[in-house]
Amino acid sequence: MAKIRITKQFTFETAHALYGYDGKCKNVHGHSYSLDVTVIGNPITDMSNVKCGMVIDFGDLKRIVKNEVVDVMDHAILLNRNTPHIELAEYLKSSGHNVVLVDYQPTSENMIADFAEKISKKLAKDITLHSLKLRETGTAFAEWYASDNS
Repeated sequence: MAKIRITKQFTFETAHALYGYDGKCKNVHGHSYSLDVTVIGNPITDMSNVKCGMVIDFGDLKRIVKNEVVDVMDHAILLNRNTPHIELAEYLKSSGHNVVLVDYQPTSENMIADFAEKISKKLAKDITLHSLKLRETGTAFAEWYASDNS
């Protein structure tokens, strides 16, 4: 049976700041992110399986990505927990804001690597995360490919 790639697109709004950066992105600002998630596998051939013909049910892929990425990041403020922004983070949290603290500089490159790790862990053993594409703006994006990281 042929290997097939399945892609689902997601969107979320997230603010972040890049501590120590030498440009405008050192300030808290937001993006309308778009995330393409592509998995690869063989379609199910068992006619008694309700998901026969599918690599993965789009609904199942949606549930994984929403739980691991979208619901966590959407309308959140993403900050590195190891920077002076921690004081701002604590203040914002105490004011009821959704603040996500990470152990890395919250660039698109680091975010996409984090997303890849989280999504991969939730996929069935016969399905592989093939690639991710994270668009920060209409003209700027980061890509992650399993083949580059094996």
